[in-house]
Amino acid sequence: MTTQGTVLSGTGGVWRVLLATGESVDASLRGRLKKQEEQGSTPRVSLGHASRAPETSLKLAVGDEVDVEPDASGAAWSISAIHPRRSKLARRAPGRAIGERVVVANIDQVVVVFAAANPDPHPRMLDRFLVIAESNSLSARIVVNKCDLVAEAGARRIFGDYEKAGYPVHYTSVVTGNGLEELRETVQGRVSALSGPSGVGKSSLMNALFPGLNLRVGAISESVNKGRHTTVGALLYPLPGGGFVADTPGLREVGLWGISMREVAACFPELLPYLDNCRFADCTHLVEPGCAVREAVNAGDVSKARWESYAKLRDELSSAPAAGR
Repeated sequence: MTTQGTVLSGTGGVWRVLLATGESVDASLRGRLKKQEEQGSTPRVSLGHASRAPETSLKLAVGDEVDVEPDASGAAWSISAIHPRRSKLARRAPGRAIGERVVVANIDQVVVVFAAANPDPHPRMLDRFLVIAESNSLSARIVVNKCDLVAEAGARRIFGDYEKAGYPVHYTSVVTGNGLEELRETVQGRVSALSGPSGVGKSSLMNALFPGLNLRVGAISESVNKGRHTTVGALLYPLPGGGFVADTPGLREVGLWGISMREVAACFPELLPYLDNCRFADCTHLVEPGCAVREAVNAGDVSKARWESYAKLRDELSSAPAAGR
């Protein structure tokens, strides 16, 4: 009997799958799918999704919706089909492999958590997270946690540029409970990729939102230290009442691969209204005369700090090996 499920985690060729019945089972790829994956061919997708384009990714990923079947004894399960993905958060395949590696599939939004204080927020790091989400065509929202440590007005001054850019920003405190109900409503029933720097209280925040989750404090990966080896294996946690939150280790290390320098500007939503109004079609929005973006910055219509982040990321891509042009 074939049952549909969602991949929660995977290690050593064994995948934890949450069935539609609510039961979780360990399953391995059926021989045909495993062989296709090892040979680098495209896995066959399940029937019943013919209206969607075939998935071209090579590897099964956390968040994938799959068909699983038990063996004759009912003791062992195998994955017989992988359904097409509606979205994905991807990175470059490791080593010398060609293509991409999907970190987590079928997510609805990226939730980036920063602290108002302790540790102090670093807006340019936040900009990187947001560009990664934009480049994957994923909606993003920002959570400013630990607002009990500072006056909310102070936090809003720091993060006001993001509200102006159109991002939903939630100001929360696990200590006081402020902002938690509104945030819970935006996460419940959806699949959210949760990330952010170390020490901002991601696990404590999730436990406060969903007491039945019982995440160990520090369980949400704290792996954004540049230069440190990080895994990209995600974990998907079912939420009480519906939905999932994906722990996406190394989201910062997903990086800006696959984004050309020209595309970086389009990953800053507040720049979009101005991009087609520059004097030169190939404007970099850095030094050219008649640049509508810089005119908007000078007029105060676009945040100068956000424009400076754009300039820095564009410069980073220009100096990277095989950077897009």
